[in-house]
Amino acid sequence: MRRLECLRLHDAVEWRAVVSPPSQPFPHQGGRALSRRPSKPQDKLVYAAVWLACFAPLVWLAWRAFSGDLGANPIETLIRQIGVWGLRLLLVGLAITPAARILRKPRLVRFRRTIGLFAFSYICLHLLTYIGVDLFFDWGQLVKDILKRPFITLGMAAFVLLIPLAVTSTNGMIQRLGRATWQRLHWLIYLIVPLGVAHYYLLVKADHRPPLVYAAVFTALMGWRFCDAWQRRTRS
Repeated sequence: MRRLECLRLHDAVEWRAVVSPPSQPFPHQGGRALSRRPSKPQDKLVYAAVWLACFAPLVWLAWRAFSGDLGANPIETLIRQIGVWGLRLLLVGLAITPAARILRKPRLVRFRRTIGLFAFSYICLHLLTYIGVDLFFDWGQLVKDILKRPFITLGMAAFVLLIPLAVTSTNGMIQRLGRATWQRLHWLIYLIVPLGVAHYYLLVKADHRPPLVYAAVFTALMGWRFCDAWQRRTRS
């Protein structure tokens, strides 16, 4: 039975923490509709489009770096923009379930894992660029920054919490952990995103509007989830 549950989640994970985990995610659809592989040509095209869209910011940043278009402090700009795109992708992942329900497009759920893993990749690159390019792998300085600079403390905490979500994003790990345990673990995303937003807010020195916008988006998504859960509970 557990194996069947894991198979039904196949290709529809995308960090279920990024989703509310109802037993019937969409009216009259059930879990099976979300678990099939993308066999239709249009599904494959959409997958390709999602991959290209997730890669595009990195290509754009690389182009700006090579053309010298990253401003007076290119290293700081590069590190920050990579991290911002990681945060944006986390928010996009959180928005997929509301969008799928509102638009009645359950196939959108298929893209959660892809987007979630891209978000993790951007955040890893954000950290690696900071450690390698900015600190030149000075681990002592990294420890000092974590202990003395609150925005780095928060960012590192978010990254550490994100690691188990990425590691357990495979169907095999869902089967090993069991669906209930796996879902509880992946609720960490609701702590990770606020930590990321706070990290960004404390990082910026002048214009705090972007992190405040992301905070508002996260709050709206959480509000939708609470309302949706309440409505489903009252109907049952």
